[in-house]
Amino acid sequence: MSEPQLSVILLTPDWFETVRKTVASLDAQTVRDRLELVVVAPSADTLAEGESELSDFPHVRRVALGEITSTAKARAAGVREATAPIVAFAEDHSFPEPGWAEAIIRAHGDGWSAVGPNVVNANPDRMVGWADVFLGQRKVDPERGEVVADLPGRNSSYKRDLLLGYGPELDELLEMETLLHWDLRAKGYELYLEPAARTTHFNHDRLPGFVREHFYVGRLFAGQRARRWSLGRRLAYAGAAPLIPLVRLARILPEVRRSARKYGLLPGVLPPLLLGLLVGATGELLGYAAGVGSSPRKIVDVEFHRDGP
Repeated sequence: MSEPQLSVILLTPDWFETVRKTVASLDAQTVRDRLELVVVAPSADTLAEGESELSDFPHVRRVALGEITSTAKARAAGVREATAPIVAFAEDHSFPEPGWAEAIIRAHGDGWSAVGPNVVNANPDRMVGWADVFLGQRKVDPERGEVVADLPGRNSSYKRDLLLGYGPELDELLEMETLLHWDLRAKGYELYLEPAARTTHFNHDRLPGFVREHFYVGRLFAGQRARRWSLGRRLAYAGAAPLIPLVRLARILPEVRRSARKYGLLPGVLPPLLLGLLVGATGELLGYAAGVGSSPRKIVDVEFHRDGP
């Protein structure tokens, strides 16, 4: 049996049923024989009902982690257990199309340190879902591959040795991958967005989940970013939090305009988009002032068990 070329790390906080659909998508990959599936779960027993599906893969690893209270620590554990030279993160609500893995392996073969997928909106009929798309990623349905400043979080891929080089710090950096991307770019690495690596992603399209997600993501981002700052610097950034929606809107708006022409989104997407920006800024204010708090655990609660498309 040949060695795997790509390890796919998939988390479930409870049962195999939570990730069954994603496992089926991975089973349908054109290069399934080159994949290693790494499933991180509370215990081996919680995966028992999926043994028949898991045994279809030529390479599979089961990581029993106990209660999952942080998606970052769980993903870092998966990276350390993986054996392929490339690792990719997958989600219970993101379903890779059959050519996804092949496109990622090919792009990494071109020398890129990190490769992100083309994240396709699985629920395009709701404006809240579209707002979630724009808040969570920079590019929507790119027409060509390009070097970018940031990649889709929890869905991108990396050279495994590059991640392992962070040591224990990886557990913190994976809490908010934007901070990892900033650090990689500061060290001279380039991030590549590969349009052929398509994954259909189900977004928060109802306000309660949408608001909770962006509040806790905002707090986690700011708390992680400021974890080694002085109190004075933290408070200064907290005081500037009202400006955050304007700064983020200026960055997002070009992509909104491009996609709006293609999908006819304006003006319906603007109200939930502005709401998400305000909620996220409120979370950042709290994160800068008081740290991450319980946001890693809250994100576990809000990330899984979304209704499927």
